[in-house]
Amino acid sequence: MMKPPLQLPLSSHTIGPFFPPHFFSEADNDLTRVSRDAAPTRSGTPYILRGTVMKEGRIPVPNAILEFWQADSSGRFRHPLDPAHAEADPDFLGWGRDWTDLEGCYSFRSVLPKGYAEIGTVRAPHANLRVMGAGLMNPVCTTVFFPDFALENAKDPVLNAVPPELRQRLVVAERAPENGVRVFSFDILLRGSAEDETPFFQD
Repeated sequence: MMKPPLQLPLSSHTIGPFFPPHFFSEADNDLTRVSRDAAPTRSGTPYILRGTVMKEGRIPVPNAILEFWQADSSGRFRHPLDPAHAEADPDFLGWGRDWTDLEGCYSFRSVLPKGYAEIGTVRAPHANLRVMGAGLMNPVCTTVFFPDFALENAKDPVLNAVPPELRQRLVVAERAPENGVRVFSFDILLRGSAEDETPFFQD
């Protein structure tokens, strides 16, 4: 009897190996500074975003990688693809990375972004999240919005591409401030029922 051919796993079947804690430094999740030793930007309203990454059954996902990026408090990016990048805040990096702990928790520090014009439309203030981890065939991406900007959110083309009943799921929730800094929360459910799963961009 012939043995079936060996099916070798492909690189997209999972992401691994697990990410070691020393892969991160203390300031990697702080978008407000351009390096660990740099002073944070003095422009804009600082905030902290916290949440939990979960899989089906709302089970916490440890050892996941999150990347977080956004415009500065004037709606500029420190990237050559932004036509106004020369006007971007030189003290604001605008990109960060964090690693979930054993309870699946993550956090980022940033400043409230401003909206900007994009291909004939106006984007509401928002930030972008990418999640990678063992068991995910591909990274998943989503966009989060802020409760301060209800009118802008209602006109945002990306948020309007989400079914109306799911849009509020992409608006962060405000919590009690800490040391004068605003705190928001945003939990991520990688897979679950249509009523609970976080809306993600499709490939």
